[in-house]
Amino acid sequence: MVASRMWSALIAATSVIAACLCTAVAADAAGGQWNGRYTLVTYASQKNGSSMAKLQFEPDFSAQFTFATDCSSGLCVATVVDGPAPSNPTIPQPAQYTWDGSRWVYAYNWQWNCFRGDGVPAEWAPAKSQVFYAPAQGGSLVGTWRTDILGGECRGFVVMPVAAYPA
Repeated sequence: MVASRMWSALIAATSVIAACLCTAVAADAAGGQWNGRYTLVTYASQKNGSSMAKLQFEPDFSAQFTFATDCSSGLCVATVVDGPAPSNPTIPQPAQYTWDGSRWVYAYNWQWNCFRGDGVPAEWAPAKSQVFYAPAQGGSLVGTWRTDILGGECRGFVVMPVAAYPA
């Protein structure tokens, strides 16, 4: 009976250790570490959605950012440690992307600055965004930036493709 309990405990402990090791190896192999300098591109010219904001022309934009990943809590979080500040001051900083097992995800609340035409004051409205980047070829990442605009004339959602390329 004692031997049976010890054997069960040994199997349970081994399973936990193996699961932790497999998760760490899988996360690393699939992109669980996002470190170094990357050029992030937002393809604003390809935006789509239900908001009238999708109809407003915007050029694609890009900037370089440096990422550092910390997995010490058991959850891998890649933080932007260097790069330009966003043009909208309501976007939380620093940006922190969490590894969900297959992609990096950053969700945040902010204020959308709705352009309503020349000579018309812009309208600020609450918004929720979720950006994700999934590993792709050559160390790059690709994904989507979705924003749900919760009120005002721009109410609806906007979706834009995004990508990150090692710099």
